[in-house]
Amino acid sequence: MAEVINMPRLSDTMEEGTVAKWLKKVGDKIEEGDILAEIETDKATMEFESFNEGTLLYIGIKEGDTAPVDSLLAIIGEKGEDVSGLINSASSDAKEEKQAEAVAKEEEKNEEKKEASKATGATIPEGVEIIKMPRLSDTMEEGTVATWLKKVGDEVEEGDILAEIETDKATMEFESFYSGILLYVGINEGETAPVDSVLAVIGPKGTDVDAVLSAGSGSTSDEESTPEEVKKAETSSGNGQESAPITANDGQRIFASPLAKKIAQDKGINLEDVKGSGDQGRIIKKDIEEYQPKQKAAEKALPAQEKASSPQAAVAAPINLPVGQEGSEEVKNSQMRKVIAKRLGESKFSAPHYYLTIEVDMDYAKVSREQINSLPDTKVSFNDMVVKACAMALKKHPQVNTSWNNETTRYNHHVHIGVAVAVDEGLLVPVLKFADQMTLTQIGASVKDLAGKARNKKISPAEMEGSTFTVSNLGMFGISEFTSIINQPNSAILSVGAIVQKPVVKNGQIVVGNTMKVTLACDHRTVDGATGAQFLQTLRAYLENPVTMLA
Repeated sequence: MAEVINMPRLSDTMEEGTVAKWLKKVGDKIEEGDILAEIETDKATMEFESFNEGTLLYIGIKEGDTAPVDSLLAIIGEKGEDVSGLINSASSDAKEEKQAEAVAKEEEKNEEKKEASKATGATIPEGVEIIKMPRLSDTMEEGTVATWLKKVGDEVEEGDILAEIETDKATMEFESFYSGILLYVGINEGETAPVDSVLAVIGPKGTDVDAVLSAGSGSTSDEESTPEEVKKAETSSGNGQESAPITANDGQRIFASPLAKKIAQDKGINLEDVKGSGDQGRIIKKDIEEYQPKQKAAEKALPAQEKASSPQAAVAAPINLPVGQEGSEEVKNSQMRKVIAKRLGESKFSAPHYYLTIEVDMDYAKVSREQINSLPDTKVSFNDMVVKACAMALKKHPQVNTSWNNETTRYNHHVHIGVAVAVDEGLLVPVLKFADQMTLTQIGASVKDLAGKARNKKISPAEMEGSTFTVSNLGMFGISEFTSIINQPNSAILSVGAIVQKPVVKNGQIVVGNTMKVTLACDHRTVDGATGAQFLQTLRAYLENPVTMLA
């Protein structure tokens, strides 16, 4: 069934957007996560990715055209599907709705300003900005603040990441479009609020935040209340059982966010046993998810064994029975883990994998690396040499540098190599663009930079897209041989093991050699066995004679 994609609101103040560039055209196959277009907002030009799969059937806003938020941007569905009804319906509905909405919004805004002015006599001071919960996807209705990367009192520069916000699709970094001091946080970590709720206030130091919030809304909402009022609102929300404050056995009140209470209730966790990490010891979502129940000691000691009357019984060894408590816990999967599970599952069960393994003599590679690294300001790893060798081998074997598209096979004339990097929550694959044109030192510097960004969660989506081949290296962990799942839409992935010393036969003599096993996983729809084997032969020739990669 066709899906209508609307112009998203990509910033908190965005009212309309301009399609700077379409990266897909009508008739193209779309995968979840593909970048559809670059959209220019009132703040920046951002990449807009698809959350749907299918064929791009219709483009509603041409390159260079500007349209309001929620206008018909595109339609994705099955190839050949009739979408004329959706186009006509969306056009007429959007026109009428936008006209009515614009009139109502303007009247409402004017009325609110009048009321706020009458009630408070205050206006928002110059240089102060109220940041609202942004709509980060076209279907987003509310968002959860997963992590605040800035705290009240911190200086914020334009472009700094304020927070990580979990939408209905993914967890995304939200950057500031303003500079100043973070004066107020309206939504705490772990809490969920509708789009356009007050997220934060940024402005000069010493600004009267209460006056700003009053001037901005005309009335104080739950999100804009003082901390004491927020706590009252939280304890009075929900059903009748949650209306009263939660107290411990000693009569002390337990402060917890609504989301933390709900998760604790679902998991059967007693909030009295949880230590809060929020303001004033407040329990938040993270505290519940990371809670580890304490192991209870046995309530009763084993009964003393009665002495037996016989000599044999008297010398019998005591029986020590194991005492413990069975336990387990459910930990909510992060968005990253969900995406990894989905995409690797799709790859494994849709692409017919097969594996080819060879052993490479790395004696000359070790000598060459020592010579290269002896040069000033130069540092090259064995992985850098493998990436370079793969890039050069792909140019000689273009069949391996392809993508399966059901009706067609796409031959990529460029070589973009993804390098798998392990992070705390899973696996990221930064991409080296045009790796075949890079020197070994350039590859080394680029891999180090991208891997650092990935581990620090500073890497952008653009730096993880467009790979045509992937390298996964577990040699540094002592793994001698393994297989990998193909990173779609690639046709192959190379698994690199550790370099090990072992007896080898050279010139009829048994000597100590340095060898490394590599395994190529291939998609049999695009890469036949002989083609994969020829690619590995070329790869081995480069690695065993590194000077050929410097020519």
